[in-house]
Amino acid sequence: MNESAPHYKQPGWFTQHVFNPAVAGLTKLGISVWGSRVLRVRGRKSGEMRSNPVNLLTVGDTQYLVAPRGTTQWVRNLRAADGHGELALGKKVTPFVGVELSDEDKPDILRAYLKRWKAEVGVFFDGVSADSPAEDVARIAPLHPVFRISTQ
Repeated sequence: MNESAPHYKQPGWFTQHVFNPAVAGLTKLGISVWGSRVLRVRGRKSGEMRSNPVNLLTVGDTQYLVAPRGTTQWVRNLRAADGHGELALGKKVTPFVGVELSDEDKPDILRAYLKRWKAEVGVFFDGVSADSPAEDVARIAPLHPVFRISTQ
């Protein structure tokens, strides 16, 4: 994705002030909401750890982070940190390295993500669903960063 013109969809008031804090709060207590985790990654400007609730997708034995809103701050920070971050569920913190997938490698992961969380995030995928034709999924792939997670 071209950093000079990143795709990003701003969260609405309800998501920003009610939904995300509720999911983050439950996750911090150790209650995963459909695979939720708290992503912690060092800020690229401040150097301070930044936290965001994320959906951790597992496909087979591999875990992925998908950015449904596009090139978010957590995506930019993870890129700047060479993929190094932490995923937390309650007091359990797992360090990881995320490797960003090429657009060609994203469609199956995007389909799995949409199948699991379409009700929550479908609006950010421009009408594309898990059942959409391959060309539609390939069209949106550049808009949604995906990272394959390897735990350390």
